[in-house]
Amino acid sequence: YAFNKSHSTCYAWIAYQTAYCKAHYPAEYMAAVLSNNMNDIKQVTFFMEECKRMGLEVLGPDVNESFRKFTVNDQGAVRFGMGAVKGVGANAVKTIVENREDGPYRSVFDLAKRIDLRAANKKAFESLALAGGFDSFMATHRAQYFKDEGDGITFLEKAVKYGAKFQENENSAQVSLFGEASEVQIPEPVVPPCEEWGTMEKLRREKEVVGIYISGHPLDDFKLEMDNFCNGKISDFNNLEMHLNRELTIGGVISDVQHRVSKNGKGWAAFTVEDFDESFEFRMFGEEYLKFRHFLIPNSFVHMRVFIREGWTNRETGKKGDPRMQFNNFMQLQDVMETFSKKLTINLDLQEVQGDRIEQLRETLFNHRGDHNLHFYVFEPKEKIALQMPSRKKKVKISSALLNELKAQRFSFKLN
Repeated sequence: YAFNKSHSTCYAWIAYQTAYCKAHYPAEYMAAVLSNNMNDIKQVTFFMEECKRMGLEVLGPDVNESFRKFTVNDQGAVRFGMGAVKGVGANAVKTIVENREDGPYRSVFDLAKRIDLRAANKKAFESLALAGGFDSFMATHRAQYFKDEGDGITFLEKAVKYGAKFQENENSAQVSLFGEASEVQIPEPVVPPCEEWGTMEKLRREKEVVGIYISGHPLDDFKLEMDNFCNGKISDFNNLEMHLNRELTIGGVISDVQHRVSKNGKGWAAFTVEDFDESFEFRMFGEEYLKFRHFLIPNSFVHMRVFIREGWTNRETGKKGDPRMQFNNFMQLQDVMETFSKKLTINLDLQEVQGDRIEQLRETLFNHRGDHNLHFYVFEPKEKIALQMPSRKKKVKISSALLNELKAQRFSFKLN
């Protein structure tokens, strides 16, 4: 009986081909994998993270470069497929791609004039604007497309109507006395001035139409706090049995809050917190709600300490219920670095202790003077020799700016 051997051979051959493609054509391989999973948001998120790990740049959708599926551009970056944007149908993508062959679109007006507006409706325009599909039009930013100047019509709607009117005049084929088509000049709508959306607002709206954050993550600015002052992740709350009698310290952004009142007239809340990988809905009652409810604000960044207790024991059966959560503390994630940072230790390989390298480090630390303790850990890996050296005179101000600068200069460090 050799059927199992036949299967093994085929799977081994496929595994070899897959590994070869991923090793030698990483961008093309990941674009194909993303395209194959573009209707599954969790899988897309997973493979986007894999792209980051591989050092591949993933760019958002762009009407001048994207196709329906994920592709690789001339610079070797993976370009998001327009077909993965909610509200943008296959026909809308088709007319955008086909008319792009006559040259790149110069503006949203140029786009509206050239494509089939029966295939790409107002909803498709709105979804593309929210997802960043028009970001290559440098004269406008995302907030302007949705600006209403008091007449109840957004600028994007005016742009679409302008394109429809232009095409209507083109198709009317008005002929002059000399047999030439007369071109009626239709003025383009004025782009309304307004402030750009903040990072959080832009990412939130981006996620509405794509399902994930493309151009960044709300927590990107707090990665150092998450790495150094959190001992858990949101995903840990999916299996509380594994963390009984332990305090989990997590950071995240509050994506949804519902303040409610029980039948007894007491307030409680259901709120969702998400980190880089997962989201979880928490529920808070009683004194904990009264104590921490002022932290429960949508789009705010929080640092939480949650103790996992054993569940209540059923008096009749003697069985314990599901583990329960005790909220010990809430803090704004912006305050974590200053509150918890006590000591900065710079790790130095003995080979790094050279003139230029040390001068670079000295200058960086000098520019960030403060009140936090500074230590040096010098080691020689071959001889397995290490030396701890606290600085007696020099102190630093531990901040994201300093730590990011040290990371950019490839200095290894440890907090506390």
